[in-house]
Amino acid sequence: MRKTYPLRPEGKNPDRVLEAVKHDIRRYMKRERRHDLPEGAQFWDFDCRFGADQDSAQPLPAAELTRALDQLAQTGATQCYVELLAKPAVWERRPPAASAPEDHPAQSFDGPDNDPPELDHPTD
Repeated sequence: MRKTYPLRPEGKNPDRVLEAVKHDIRRYMKRERRHDLPEGAQFWDFDCRFGADQDSAQPLPAAELTRALDQLAQTGATQCYVELLAKPAVWERRPPAASAPEDHPAQSFDGPDNDPPELDHPTD
């Protein structure tokens, strides 16, 4: 999807127009995710570009799109350009953490963390 959305059309509430643009983007992404995945792919990922117009559009993670749209609308822009291209992707493992789990500061080696709470009054 490559589309330029007007953000301030004549006679329409800008807040409702902004919500309609977000809805259209979410609907497109949901529709693309329903397509069958090619062999070896695990999910649909999106290449995203966003800006005030096509020439100034910058690459952006798809998860940041609505936040960037809100920021652009707050500046008083009259239009926005959104480019979303679906691509098949495979999950990649994250590199192992630099510290071992036993080095975590929340861990305690002096006893179990599930000690019963101390009672303020004696039990009869």
